[in-house]
Amino acid sequence: MPSLIGRSCGVLIGAVLALTLIFAPSFAAAENGMYANLPGVKLWFTDSGGSGTPIVLLHSNTGNSDIWEPQIAAFAKAGYRVIALDRRGWGRSTADPSGPQPGSIAGDLDGLVDYLKLGKFHLLGVAGGGFAALDYAAWRPEYVRSLIIGGSTGDIKDKEIADFIARIEIPEIRKQPAAYLEVAPSYRGGNPDGLARWNEINAHSRQDDAPSQPLHTPNTYEKIAAISAPTLIIAADADLLAPPAMMRLWAPHMKSYEWAMMQDAGHAMAWEQPQIFNKLVLDFLAKH
Repeated sequence: MPSLIGRSCGVLIGAVLALTLIFAPSFAAAENGMYANLPGVKLWFTDSGGSGTPIVLLHSNTGNSDIWEPQIAAFAKAGYRVIALDRRGWGRSTADPSGPQPGSIAGDLDGLVDYLKLGKFHLLGVAGGGFAALDYAAWRPEYVRSLIIGGSTGDIKDKEIADFIARIEIPEIRKQPAAYLEVAPSYRGGNPDGLARWNEINAHSRQDDAPSQPLHTPNTYEKIAAISAPTLIIAADADLLAPPAMMRLWAPHMKSYEWAMMQDAGHAMAWEQPQIFNKLVLDFLAKH
């Protein structure tokens, strides 16, 4: 349907669109994406359409689905059906107080998967989106064809990870603007336009009154060890929040994984170096 909206309004297309709006009121166009009315949330998403294998993109805590601008076109061009969503209370997705609150990201994703009748799909999450991607893959293994996690602590609750975080935490750093935490110095210094766009997206990410959504179940070493989907784990050597040494603590607990490292990139790796990130992802997807 997104492709129909973007075409000239011929008589037939206009008729089809009119019928769609009449008989599918929970599927309404909004900007360049659409809303799905799901339990507890009016969920905004984009869908490139097509018959390719779907890949679903889960954004970080400091972004919304716009953060995937460098990925959506590249993955669609490679033949995939690319779906990106704004999490509940982030970007354009809003909580529906008539439904359960605050829900979980995995639960909202599961609702969208059912709504779109996706079947099996690839799942990609970076940073905080990686928490939810692990959560969903452990909960709904029958739907996850492969899993990609980039720059993420995984929100693993085991003491080894908590102790590591405590040792690397820089005092007062979380009082600084998000860009200092998440975007590598090389990018901040060398790409002012890209940094400005990243900051703009972050400024329209989490809504003021949005509660944190808990995971469906807490992520632990034991839980992720049960994930059967082949997994690609991407670390970045300038990541202050999920440095490679931390990610190497939880990665070996995955049943089947590949490891990749990006040089001179920070927590916002997919935004900072999209060509390298996209190639790593597409090379992995081609095998699965």
